[in-house]
Formats: sequence, structure tokens, C-alpha cells
Amino acid sequence: MQGGVRRAGRFEIRRATLLDLIKTAYGVDPDVVFGGPSWLEWDRFDVTAKSPANTPPATVKLMLQALLADRFKLVVHKDTRPVQGFLLTVGTGKAKLKAADGSGEAGCHAYGQRTNWVATCRNMSMEAFAATLRELDGRYLTGPVADQTNLTGAWDFDLKWTDKRTVSDAGPDGVTLFYAVDRQLGLKLEPGKVPMPVLVVDHVNEKPTANLPEVTTLLPVLPPPEFEVASIRPSPPGALPGRRLIQPGGRVEMRGLSLFFLILEAWDLNIAPDEDVPGRPKWLKPFEPAFDLVAKAPAVTVSEGAEIFDDDYNSMLRALLADRFKMAAHYEYRPMDAYTLLAAKPKLKRADSSTLAGCKTERAPVNGQSRIAATCRNMTLAQFAEHLQTIAPNYLRYPVLNASGIEGVWDFTLTFSAIPPNVLAASGSQDGPRGRRAAPSGDPVGGISFFDAMEKQLGLKLEKHKRPEPVFVIDHIEEKPTDN
Repeated sequence: MQGGVRRAGRFEIRRATLLDLIKTAYGVDPDVVFGGPSWLEWDRFDVTAKSPANTPPATVKLMLQALLADRFKLVVHKDTRPVQGFLLTVGTGKAKLKAADGSGEAGCHAYGQRTNWVATCRNMSMEAFAATLRELDGRYLTGPVADQTNLTGAWDFDLKWTDKRTVSDAGPDGVTLFYAVDRQLGLKLEPGKVPMPVLVVDHVNEKPTANLPEVTTLLPVLPPPEFEVASIRPSPPGALPGRRLIQPGGRVEMRGLSLFFLILEAWDLNIAPDEDVPGRPKWLKPFEPAFDLVAKAPAVTVSEGAEIFDDDYNSMLRALLADRFKMAAHYEYRPMDAYTLLAAKPKLKRADSSTLAGCKTERAPVNGQSRIAATCRNMTLAQFAEHLQTIAPNYLRYPVLNASGIEGVWDFTLTFSAIPPNVLAASGSQDGPRGRRAAPSGDPVGGISFFDAMEKQLGLKLEKHKRPEPVFVIDHIEEKPTDN
């Protein structure tokens, strides 16, 4: 899901499940939503609505609640149930918090990068901090957090910790979120079950009622997303790629990004940098030429929270590449290697049909190598095959067909190397072709491949076939952009 924001008189959410919509409408953690059909976290929807200017966020939530009741016939009620999560308590000593003076906006603002994070929290109650903790780093906190500190009032404090994906690689310098809360704030975060307010889904339709014929004429029309102005300059030699930064007002900055990466992002391509792309000129290498981009996105594409939808941003990049690099491209069907899911010696666990259908993936280092752990619940083999390309994008460029012949719903747990071991071995890096660190000698090829994991852990086999699939073809691109 992306969105839940207002811009140019429109309220928009894209790629949202019903659980996402309920979470947004009622302001609750998804783990405290109970009941409802198994597809609640599977089917996805785009929501576009007309929103009056200056509508308060609380009113927008009420409007979304009314929309779900009207179009999906959603009926819910509130209850209290024990929920597995985390308890926030005071440690053995005194809490290391500074009493706030009550001025200024209340909230926690996190900044940093994939390695280290810093959260600056001001004028925060402990109840609000507990509710915010999972948003700061959900990889550590897999359930809701309940405040049991008995601390009243508002507080100012800072929190610094290491991203869970890199904490094991950081060695003694790594600081888990739990350790940071303990040592820096004098508080404790521990697993536990607590009675919490929950939302119970009594009824919901899988398909919404039809849109009114005149709805498209009533919604505010937005122009095609294109940058209003853009500066493109060659990156300094040896510059490392930076993150995309979007500032209030629509200023966009990207530093040290290769032209090839911009192409991958603009068309949302699942292609490794060293893979062959038809029409790709020899000078277009994985990491060069590289450029710094500073651009201005139209105000109508930027939400109140300085957010741009990914597909709008990709459209802006495509227009930019066409304008400044004279790039032209198309798709055509060609016979390509694709996979079919077959049953070998199935090792499957019958699902609890009361759980929601869906997969959750987590990337974490194991012995210095990046692993993906996928946990899927209450899924048919057809749904599982449909989701495999999302679970293992570095292995599967095209969708997987299901020919297993296995009926029913199942639970799956799968752990494998995030990067194919043969790619790691060839590149000599920890994170594949884009990585820069040498692989540890104790695990030179990154563990078990996705294909081996499927067969050994689930008893399922992926068989390669030639199938007509859409292939991205570059028709033309200039090596240097036109002048700013």
C-alpha cells in the first residue's frame, strides 16, 4: 500500500488490501484486527475520492469509514482481547526522560539510513510513544506495543539504534532497538500478551459496489506527472549512490545514481545490472555513467506529507529520460526462461482456515549473509505460485505458473539466500552485483538458493520452460543529457 494522503483536492490510496483500508480508516494496528474472511489481506484496491480542502485528518478517517461501510458493506465492532505483542515498562532504575514544556508539536521524527537510525521525540506521552514504536522499526517489533510504564505527562528524548538488517554485521557497534530503549531511556521492551482494544470484522463484501458512471467527471483531474524543471549533472568520480530525497514543496534529489539504475527505476524493471537488455549500448554500464539529479515535482503530485506515489515518480523519470537523454523503449514478447510450480515430495502443513491469507517476508543477515525468511499462511498453491515472484525477485523475473495439482489451503515457511549463490560466487560480494563487501570465507556462496529451499523445505519443484514473456527493449538513448 501507498497513500492515505490528500493532494490537489483528492484523497488517494493505491494497492491497498481491505486490512490496509481498515487500518487507515480506524487508525489501528493490523494485529488488533480480528475476524473477517481469509482474503482480507490478499485482494488489493485503489481508492480515489474527492476531499474538501483543509479537512482535518480525523474527519478524513470518518469519511473513509463511511466509504467502506457504503461500498464494501463493512460492519465492525470494538472489543478487548489478549494480543501477543510487547510491553513497555520502566527498567530497574529511573527512566532517563526529560519532562516536556508542552510547547510545539507532539511526535517522533526518525531519520538515518539502512545502518543507523535516530528518532527525535518531543512532547510525547508514553502511551503515544508505545503506539509509535512499531512504526519506528517494525522489523524488531512484530506485534503491537502496550504502555505499562505508569508514567504520566509528556516527555522529550532521543533514541539511536541499528537497523535489524545490519545489526549482526555491525558487531560490538550494533545497538538493537531493545538495547537502545533500555540503556538510553531506562525503559524495557519485552514480549508479552496484554488485553488491548481490538476491532472485530463482522461482515465485509469481497467486491465493492460499482462506481457511479459520472464519478470520473466529478473527481479533480490531474495532469500527467512530469518534473517542472530538472538539473542533471555528472556525479563526481567515486561518488557513492545516495537515497532519493523528497522535500516539502516537491524538491527531489538523487546523487550518484547510474543512468542504468534510473532506467530500472523508471520502468520498474526486475533486471540485474549485468543482465543483457536488448538494444543496450556498450557504454551503458551497471554503475556508469552516473548522475546527480535535482528536480521539482508539480505541487499536485506531492501530498501534504511530502510523499509522491511510486508510479507517478516513475512516470516523471520516464518523461525526463525521454526529454534529456532522448530515450525510447518498448516491450515485445519473446521466448524466455520462466518457471512452473510442480509437486516433488510435498512437505506441506494444513492451514488454519481462520487466519488471513498472505505472505510476510523479512530480510535479515545470517552469518554475514543476507537471508529472506518468508512466512505464508492459509494459501492455495495457485496463490503461492502467484506470490513467488514477489518473495524471490532476484530469482524470478516472470510469474510462476501452478501445475502442482495440489488442492486445499496450506501454511509455508521458507528461508533462502536473498541473492542467488552463483551470483554471489561470481561477483565475490556479500550483496550481489550491487554490493561492495567481500563475502565471508566461511560462507562464500551465500547459503541455500531459493530453488533448493523450495525442494528441500517444502517438497516443491520449480521447472524451467521457455514461454513468451514481455521483454524490455531499448530503441534509442543518448550517452549525454541535453544541457540544463
